[in-house]
Amino acid sequence: SLFRLTMKRLFSTSHSSVDSKEMEKFQLLAHKWWDEEGEYSALHSMNDIRVPFIRDTLLNMSSNYHLGNPLSGVKILDVGCGGGLLSEPLGRLGASVTGIDPLEDNIRTADQHKSFDPVLAKRIQYKSSSLEEIVEECMETFDVIVASEVVEHVADLEMFIKCCSQVLKPEGSLFITTINKTQLSYVLGIVVAEKIMGIVPEGTHEWEKFVPPEELERLLESNGFSVKTVNGMLYNPLSGSWSWMESTSINYAMHAVKSGAEAQSSPTDALSEMESEQPSATAGTTM
Repeated sequence: SLFRLTMKRLFSTSHSSVDSKEMEKFQLLAHKWWDEEGEYSALHSMNDIRVPFIRDTLLNMSSNYHLGNPLSGVKILDVGCGGGLLSEPLGRLGASVTGIDPLEDNIRTADQHKSFDPVLAKRIQYKSSSLEEIVEECMETFDVIVASEVVEHVADLEMFIKCCSQVLKPEGSLFITTINKTQLSYVLGIVVAEKIMGIVPEGTHEWEKFVPPEELERLLESNGFSVKTVNGMLYNPLSGSWSWMESTSINYAMHAVKSGAEAQSSPTDALSEMESEQPSATAGTTM
């Protein structure tokens, strides 16, 4: 029966990075993604800083500019894309974007919204899927992965990072934005944002699942990434705007690069390479 099949599918991915309690929470808001004054207003305004951060970091790493479409030819995976709030502006910059989200209603909302813009409709492809479900067909497929406001909702963070590494090309970039696990993030992120000001719906976040940048860095470094940038972010609830700040004690953004093919090759290869040529002057100055 369909019921048995559904149950089987739910339990066969018994070890998944998707948290079913989180799914129920977001299910209720699936149709509200594009309401700029609604529950997701803080994510709409976060685009003002997260989009330039992604764009400029990538432009600084590459030599071939394409004015007007600066991310032309860049393949981006937007993990936990929701209604497409970040996929769309990345598509507008010329990237070809794959947005995945385990909630079908989120993907329905995202698909419907992009369909109003024929250019975007071609550049963005949405899929109702968890990250682990696409790993096999997408090994080393993407230049960039974006996981914005996602890791604090994930059930198994280490597995999530490993999967990110598997679908990224060598030397690919991973961008993460999330919330630190501090007393301040508890007071501002949960007490003020949810209970007092209602900036996000009550129950959106569990402080227990917040990820300190030190822990995220450690996980990334031990899974073949090199962390390049960690920037603090500050949300002003009165103006509804985001800005960068020195302190990472509340929200923060991180950029990490997957080690290149040479770093993953065997030690003997490295030796023979060193003997054959004098070291290149540009080695190690990708940033």
